[in-house]
Amino acid sequence: MDSIEIKKVNLNDLSKLQVIAKQTFFDTFSPDNTAENTEKYMNESFTTEKLTSEIENKNSEFYFAISENEVIGYLKVNSGDAQTELKKENALEIERIYVSKDFHGKKVGQILYDKALTIAKEKNADYVWLGVWEKNTRAIQFYSKNGFAEFDQHIFMFGDEKQTDIMMRKEI
Repeated sequence: MDSIEIKKVNLNDLSKLQVIAKQTFFDTFSPDNTAENTEKYMNESFTTEKLTSEIENKNSEFYFAISENEVIGYLKVNSGDAQTELKKENALEIERIYVSKDFHGKKVGQILYDKALTIAKEKNADYVWLGVWEKNTRAIQFYSKNGFAEFDQHIFMFGDEKQTDIMMRKEI
């Protein structure tokens, strides 16, 4: 595999962001959830309007992982009031790290994670935090390996189903 480029996403990249977001979300969550709940979430979360407002939010940043001119993964981080839960000034939330399944195990997630850590240090954050679905063992293992520890849980409504997200954090 050639080198991986990290590129900040802007509004011109909206259609590419929609494609990678839908594809990776579907691949990650559809095997363990109903088609109805998966479709409902995707139809609400990846609309042009919603992604546009997220890209335009000064406290949210998206980055693509690109290999051979193909978007193979992406990262979304939030600071300040863009954070989904804690909204602490001294924290950075990793809201999403998703990688195309063809590139699992090829260090793409690690490269995106390393970018998030760099951003956190640039923002002088004291810690990085995230929520991960309790059944997403691959992600939980990844974050544990990178020094994250569980500090709480919360309920995430996925369609008509209550799911438990594990809240994890890492001091910087």
